[in-house]
Amino acid sequence: MAPRPGRQYHAHMKLADDDIERFIDMALAEDVGRGDITTAAVVPEPARLAADMHCRQDIVVAGIDIALGVFRRLAGECQTQVFTPDGARAAAGTTLAHIEGPARALLSAERTALNIVQNLSGIATLTRAFVDRIAGTGATLLDTRKTVPGMRLLAKYATSVGGARNHRMRLDDGVIIKDNHIAVCGGVGPAVAAAKAAGLRAIEIECDSLEQVRDALEAGADRLMLDNMDLETLRGAVAMARGRVPTEASGGVTLETVRRIAETGVDFISVGRITHSAPAVDIGLDFSDPGGGAD
Repeated sequence: MAPRPGRQYHAHMKLADDDIERFIDMALAEDVGRGDITTAAVVPEPARLAADMHCRQDIVVAGIDIALGVFRRLAGECQTQVFTPDGARAAAGTTLAHIEGPARALLSAERTALNIVQNLSGIATLTRAFVDRIAGTGATLLDTRKTVPGMRLLAKYATSVGGARNHRMRLDDGVIIKDNHIAVCGGVGPAVAAAKAAGLRAIEIECDSLEQVRDALEAGADRLMLDNMDLETLRGAVAMARGRVPTEASGGVTLETVRRIAETGVDFISVGRITHSAPAVDIGLDFSDPGGGAD
Protein backbone atom coordinates (compact mmCIF):
# COMPACT_ATOMS: atom_id res chain seq x y z
CA MET A 1 0.00 0.00 0.00
CA ALA A 2 1.38 3.42 -0.90
CA PRO A 3 2.25 5.77 1.95
CA ARG A 4 -0.30 8.43 2.75
CA PRO A 5 0.89 11.94 1.84
CA GLY A 6 1.52 14.22 4.74
CA ARG A 7 1.31 11.59 7.48
CA GLN A 8 3.66 12.43 10.34
CA TYR A 9 5.60 9.50 11.74
CA HIS A 10 7.24 10.56 15.00
CA ALA A 11 9.36 13.14 16.78
CA HIS A 12 12.96 13.00 15.62
CA MET A 13 16.41 14.38 16.31
CA LYS A 14 16.64 18.17 16.09
CA LEU A 15 19.38 19.98 14.18
CA ALA A 16 20.86 23.19 15.58
CA ASP A 17 20.51 26.26 13.36
CA ASP A 18 24.28 26.82 13.45
CA ASP A 19 24.93 23.29 12.20
CA ILE A 20 22.48 23.77 9.33
CA GLU A 21 24.02 27.11 8.36
CA ARG A 22 27.55 25.64 8.37
CA PHE A 23 26.43 22.77 6.19
CA ILE A 24 24.72 25.09 3.70
CA ASP A 25 27.91 27.19 3.56
CA MET A 26 29.95 24.09 2.72
CA ALA A 27 27.48 22.73 0.18
CA LEU A 28 27.15 26.01 -1.73
CA ALA A 29 30.90 26.65 -1.69
CA GLU A 30 31.38 23.20 -3.22
CA ASP A 31 28.77 23.65 -5.94
CA VAL A 32 28.71 27.35 -6.81
CA GLY A 33 32.37 28.22 -6.45
CA ARG A 34 33.02 31.78 -7.69
CA GLY A 35 29.55 31.97 -9.25
CA ASP A 36 27.07 30.36 -11.64
CA ILE A 37 28.52 31.62 -14.92
CA THR A 38 25.89 29.93 -17.10
CA THR A 39 22.88 31.38 -15.31
CA ALA A 40 24.45 34.83 -15.08
CA ALA A 41 25.01 34.81 -18.84
CA VAL A 42 21.65 33.56 -20.09
CA VAL A 43 19.01 34.53 -17.48
CA PRO A 44 17.90 38.18 -17.29
CA GLU A 45 18.48 39.69 -13.87
CA PRO A 46 14.85 40.82 -13.32
CA ALA A 47 13.36 37.40 -14.17
CA ARG A 48 11.41 35.58 -11.49
CA LEU A 49 10.45 31.93 -11.18
CA ALA A 50 8.09 29.81 -9.13
CA ALA A 51 8.64 26.11 -8.57
CA ASP A 52 6.95 23.18 -6.89
CA MET A 53 9.09 20.40 -5.45
CA HIS A 54 7.57 16.96 -6.13
CA CYS A 55 8.63 13.45 -5.19
CA ARG A 56 8.48 10.98 -8.06
CA GLN A 57 8.40 7.85 -5.92
CA ASP A 58 7.05 6.87 -2.50
CA ILE A 59 9.35 8.31 0.15
CA VAL A 60 9.82 9.38 3.74
CA VAL A 61 10.71 13.07 3.61
CA ALA A 62 13.91 14.33 5.23
CA GLY A 63 15.88 17.52 4.68
CA ILE A 64 13.10 19.66 3.22
CA ASP A 65 13.79 22.66 5.48
CA ILE A 66 17.52 22.45 4.83
CA ALA A 67 16.89 22.39 1.08
CA LEU A 68 14.65 25.44 1.30
CA GLY A 69 17.35 27.13 3.38
CA VAL A 70 19.66 26.82 0.39
CA PHE A 71 17.20 28.78 -1.76
CA ARG A 72 16.80 31.43 0.93
CA ARG A 73 20.57 31.76 1.27
CA LEU A 74 21.00 32.68 -2.40
CA ALA A 75 17.72 34.58 -2.70
CA GLY A 76 16.99 36.16 0.65
CA GLU A 77 13.68 37.62 -0.51
CA CYS A 78 12.33 34.36 -1.94
CA GLN A 79 9.12 32.87 -0.58
CA THR A 80 9.00 29.23 0.53
CA GLN A 81 6.21 27.02 1.81
CA VAL A 82 6.42 23.45 3.08
CA PHE A 83 3.50 21.16 2.31
CA THR A 84 5.03 17.83 3.35
CA PRO A 85 7.36 18.09 6.37
CA ASP A 86 10.25 15.92 7.48
CA GLY A 87 9.04 12.64 8.93
CA ALA A 88 5.99 12.46 6.68
CA ARG A 89 5.39 9.69 4.20
CA ALA A 90 4.73 10.98 0.69
CA ALA A 91 3.38 9.01 -2.25
CA ALA A 92 4.76 9.57 -5.75
CA GLY A 93 3.47 12.84 -7.14
CA THR A 94 3.11 14.57 -3.78
CA THR A 95 4.01 18.27 -3.65
CA LEU A 96 6.62 18.73 -0.94
CA ALA A 97 7.18 22.49 -1.09
CA HIS A 98 6.74 25.68 -3.12
CA ILE A 99 9.50 28.19 -3.85
CA GLU A 100 9.18 31.58 -5.56
CA GLY A 101 11.80 34.26 -6.15
CA PRO A 102 14.55 35.64 -8.42
CA ALA A 103 15.18 33.23 -11.28
CA ARG A 104 18.97 33.49 -11.17
CA ALA A 105 19.20 32.60 -7.48
CA LEU A 106 16.68 29.75 -7.68
CA LEU A 107 18.43 28.18 -10.66
CA SER A 108 21.84 28.46 -8.97
CA ALA A 109 20.52 26.86 -5.77
CA GLU A 110 18.50 24.09 -7.46
CA ARG A 111 21.10 21.33 -7.64
CA THR A 112 22.45 21.79 -4.14
CA ALA A 113 18.95 21.90 -2.65
CA LEU A 114 17.82 18.80 -4.51
CA ASN A 115 20.99 16.87 -3.65
CA ILE A 116 20.30 17.47 0.03
CA VAL A 117 16.65 16.46 0.08
CA GLN A 118 17.15 13.52 -2.29
CA ASN A 119 19.98 12.02 -0.26
CA LEU A 120 18.50 12.61 3.19
CA SER A 121 15.08 11.37 2.09
CA GLY A 122 16.80 8.30 0.64
CA ILE A 123 18.32 7.53 4.04
CA ALA A 124 15.02 8.14 5.82
CA THR A 125 13.11 6.00 3.33
CA LEU A 126 15.44 3.01 3.62
CA THR A 127 15.55 3.37 7.39
CA ARG A 128 11.77 3.33 7.56
CA ALA A 129 11.70 0.14 5.47
CA PHE A 130 13.91 -1.55 8.09
CA VAL A 131 11.80 -0.18 10.94
CA ASP A 132 8.65 -1.51 9.28
CA ARG A 133 10.22 -4.96 8.91
CA ILE A 134 10.87 -5.32 12.65
CA ALA A 135 7.61 -3.78 13.85
CA GLY A 136 6.11 -5.69 16.77
CA THR A 137 9.28 -7.59 17.68
CA GLY A 138 10.42 -5.25 20.44
CA ALA A 139 13.79 -4.67 18.74
CA THR A 140 15.03 -1.13 18.09
CA LEU A 141 16.91 -0.16 14.92
CA LEU A 142 20.19 1.72 15.40
CA ASP A 143 22.36 3.62 12.94
CA THR A 144 26.19 3.45 12.93
CA ARG A 145 29.25 5.60 12.22
CA LYS A 146 29.41 4.27 8.65
CA THR A 147 28.68 7.63 7.06
CA VAL A 148 30.19 9.82 4.35
CA PRO A 149 32.82 12.06 6.01
CA GLY A 150 31.34 15.48 6.74
CA MET A 151 27.77 14.15 6.44
CA ARG A 152 27.38 12.27 9.72
CA LEU A 153 25.19 14.76 11.55
CA LEU A 154 22.74 15.04 8.66
CA ALA A 155 22.81 11.31 7.93
CA LYS A 156 21.99 10.49 11.54
CA TYR A 157 19.28 13.14 11.49
CA ALA A 158 17.78 11.36 8.47
CA THR A 159 17.90 7.94 10.16
CA SER A 160 16.04 9.39 13.12
CA VAL A 161 13.45 10.83 10.75
CA GLY A 162 13.05 7.32 9.36
CA GLY A 163 12.45 5.86 12.81
CA ALA A 164 15.86 4.60 13.94
CA ARG A 165 17.54 5.50 17.20
CA ASN A 166 20.92 7.21 16.98
CA HIS A 167 23.88 5.19 18.20
CA ARG A 168 27.01 7.09 19.22
CA MET A 169 27.74 10.13 17.09
CA ARG A 170 31.51 10.19 17.60
CA LEU A 171 34.26 8.23 19.31
CA ASP A 172 33.96 10.45 22.38
CA ASP A 173 30.24 9.75 22.60
CA GLY A 174 30.30 6.22 24.00
CA VAL A 175 32.42 3.15 24.71
CA ILE A 176 32.40 0.28 22.23
CA ILE A 177 35.23 -2.24 22.51
CA LYS A 178 35.62 -3.79 19.06
CA ASP A 179 37.39 -6.94 17.89
CA ASN A 180 40.66 -5.15 17.15
CA HIS A 181 40.69 -3.62 20.63
CA ILE A 182 40.20 -7.11 22.04
CA ALA A 183 43.02 -8.49 19.91
CA VAL A 184 45.45 -5.81 21.08
CA CYS A 185 44.41 -6.16 24.75
CA GLY A 186 44.67 -9.94 24.74
CA GLY A 187 41.06 -10.86 25.31
CA VAL A 188 37.59 -9.74 26.31
CA GLY A 189 38.26 -9.75 30.05
CA PRO A 190 41.41 -7.61 29.92
CA ALA A 191 39.74 -5.15 27.52
CA VAL A 192 36.73 -4.62 29.79
CA ALA A 193 39.00 -4.38 32.84
CA ALA A 194 41.11 -1.69 31.15
CA ALA A 195 38.04 0.33 30.26
CA LYS A 196 36.77 0.13 33.84
CA ALA A 197 40.20 1.07 35.21
CA ALA A 198 40.08 4.20 33.01
CA GLY A 199 36.85 5.19 34.72
CA LEU A 200 34.63 4.49 31.70
CA ARG A 201 31.02 3.46 32.15
CA ALA A 202 28.26 2.01 29.95
CA ILE A 203 30.81 -0.31 28.35
CA GLU A 204 29.66 -2.14 25.23
CA ILE A 205 31.82 -4.91 23.81
CA GLU A 206 31.72 -6.78 20.54
CA CYS A 207 31.37 -10.57 20.78
CA ASP A 208 31.53 -13.03 17.90
CA SER A 209 31.10 -16.25 19.85
CA LEU A 210 29.24 -17.60 22.87
CA GLU A 211 32.58 -17.97 24.64
CA GLN A 212 33.18 -14.25 24.27
CA VAL A 213 29.66 -13.56 25.51
CA ARG A 214 30.41 -15.55 28.68
CA ASP A 215 33.70 -13.72 29.13
CA ALA A 216 32.05 -10.33 28.64
CA LEU A 217 29.32 -11.07 31.16
CA GLU A 218 31.85 -12.31 33.71
CA ALA A 219 33.98 -9.19 33.16
CA GLY A 220 31.02 -6.90 33.86
CA ALA A 221 30.33 -5.46 30.40
CA ASP A 222 27.19 -3.32 30.31
CA ARG A 223 26.04 -4.21 26.80
CA LEU A 224 26.90 -6.82 24.18
CA MET A 225 27.31 -6.27 20.46
CA LEU A 226 26.71 -9.66 18.82
CA ASP A 227 28.69 -9.48 15.62
CA ASN A 228 27.87 -11.55 12.54
CA MET A 229 26.31 -14.37 14.52
CA ASP A 230 24.01 -16.88 12.87
CA LEU A 231 20.47 -17.10 14.21
CA GLU A 232 21.10 -20.08 16.46
CA THR A 233 24.12 -18.44 18.06
CA LEU A 234 22.19 -15.18 18.45
CA ARG A 235 19.42 -16.99 20.30
CA GLY A 236 21.99 -18.58 22.60
CA ALA A 237 23.67 -15.26 23.30
CA VAL A 238 20.34 -13.58 24.04
CA ALA A 239 19.44 -16.36 26.45
CA MET A 240 22.74 -15.96 28.29
CA ALA A 241 22.40 -12.18 28.55
CA ARG A 242 18.67 -11.99 29.29
CA GLY A 243 17.95 -10.08 32.48
CA ARG A 244 21.58 -9.02 32.78
CA VAL A 245 22.55 -6.69 29.92
CA PRO A 246 21.04 -5.45 26.63
CA THR A 247 22.06 -7.13 23.39
CA GLU A 248 22.70 -5.64 19.97
CA ALA A 249 22.93 -7.63 16.73
CA SER A 250 25.30 -6.25 14.11
CA GLY A 251 26.94 -7.18 10.85
CA GLY A 252 25.56 -7.88 7.39
CA VAL A 253 21.94 -7.06 8.27
CA THR A 254 19.64 -6.71 5.24
CA LEU A 255 15.95 -6.11 4.67
CA GLU A 256 15.63 -9.83 3.97
CA THR A 257 17.27 -10.91 7.25
CA VAL A 258 16.39 -8.19 9.74
CA ARG A 259 13.03 -9.64 10.79
CA ARG A 260 14.50 -13.06 11.62
CA ILE A 261 17.31 -11.38 13.55
CA ALA A 262 14.81 -9.30 15.53
CA GLU A 263 12.80 -12.42 16.38
CA THR A 264 15.80 -13.92 18.22
CA GLY A 265 15.01 -11.49 21.05
CA VAL A 266 17.86 -9.00 20.65
CA ASP A 267 17.16 -5.55 22.05
CA PHE A 268 18.85 -3.60 19.26
CA ILE A 269 19.93 -4.11 15.66
CA SER A 270 22.57 -1.80 14.19
CA VAL A 271 22.58 -1.37 10.41
CA GLY A 272 25.32 0.40 8.49
CA ARG A 273 23.66 0.20 5.10
CA ILE A 274 20.96 2.72 6.02
CA THR A 275 23.64 5.42 5.82
CA HIS A 276 26.39 4.03 3.60
CA SER A 277 24.20 2.38 0.96
CA ALA A 278 20.89 4.23 0.89
CA PRO A 279 20.01 5.25 -2.70
CA ALA A 280 18.98 8.84 -3.32
CA VAL A 281 15.27 9.16 -4.07
CA ASP A 282 13.77 10.90 -7.09
CA ILE A 283 12.67 14.45 -6.27
CA GLY A 284 12.40 17.24 -8.81
CA LEU A 285 11.54 20.91 -9.22
CA ASP A 286 8.86 21.87 -11.70
CA PHE A 287 9.21 25.54 -12.61
CA SER A 288 6.30 27.72 -13.66
CA ASP A 289 5.25 31.32 -14.05
CA PRO A 290 5.41 32.92 -10.59
CA GLY A 291 1.95 34.44 -10.92
CA GLY A 292 0.04 31.37 -9.69
CA GLY A 293 2.25 30.12 -6.83
CA ALA A 294 1.52 29.94 -3.14
CA ASP A 295 2.19 32.96 -0.99
